[in-house]
Amino acid sequence: MSAGHGRRNVGRVTSSELLTDAFGRIRDVVHAAVEGLTEDQLSYRPETSANSIAWLVWHLTRIQDDHVAGVARTDQVWPEWADRFGLPFRLRDTGYGHDTAAVGKVLASADLLLGYHDATCARTVEYVSGVTDNDLGRIVDERWDPPVTLGVRLISVVSDDLQHAGQAAFVRGLLPR
Repeated sequence: MSAGHGRRNVGRVTSSELLTDAFGRIRDVVHAAVEGLTEDQLSYRPETSANSIAWLVWHLTRIQDDHVAGVARTDQVWPEWADRFGLPFRLRDTGYGHDTAAVGKVLASADLLLGYHDATCARTVEYVSGVTDNDLGRIVDERWDPPVTLGVRLISVVSDDLQHAGQAAFVRGLLPR
């Protein structure tokens, strides 16, 4: 999925190619962190205040889904998946600000987590593959000073998602043997 893994780009690389590659890399790390784990392993927390792999992957996917749908002016993927997860949260909840009790409520299978992530990633790649260099300066959020541009919002999502995907991979490495 990640354009550029093992490929050398000759000449100019476009913003859409870079963004497509970045979101593909997130997908790769998510799959490596989740594949082959049981629901018990996905819900493992090294200590009571730590995040589980399930919560980290659900949260990073919710952030990507919410933020990209917002800038793309499209519907989120989550409403198609929410009932399958059966979580006790509001439909618009992304996990931001969750306390330790809320983190513990995110229980899901690897197939469910990866299905939602892959659907969200596909929607994201569909959008970013059409983003041009000129689009990146468009203001998408005026609640900040300075206002947030499309480029800043997308890089913020990439950064946040990669951090959480890396945390999920770290927790996987801590799983009891």
